[in-house]
Amino acid sequence: MDRRNISSGSRFEEEGAYSRAVVIGPWTFLSGCSGFDYATGAISSDVVQQAEQAFRNIAAALATADAKLGEVVRLSIILQNANDYDSIKPVLRRHLEDVRPATTSWQADLVDKRMKIEIEATAYSHHREGRLD
Repeated sequence: MDRRNISSGSRFEEEGAYSRAVVIGPWTFLSGCSGFDYATGAISSDVVQQAEQAFRNIAAALATADAKLGEVVRLSIILQNANDYDSIKPVLRRHLEDVRPATTSWQADLVDKRMKIEIEATAYSHHREGRLD
């Protein structure tokens, strides 16, 4: 199958030799999206604002892949501090209430200490079934 790599322009992708998303057929695999605004390089110190920005980053990558948030089937949420999970629940509900993907959350040190959250996602786009992109 053909493969299409998508970049957000983040310096992390360039430095770490990875793609924001990889599209293969109807599948879109998104690497960890953080709370950085990739256009400006800015990041809030607030975990809720970082979660909102992460979902903006996810939505942008999915749109570039001809996919959408409603097609997400799997989500992994990595938090710098597990106690922040309660704070981001409203953000998760706002973006995922109708989708309810299989989700795992855990606590881990993140590469940049300013990051409080990182989210990776997998989407399945029925309208791309049979296509090799």
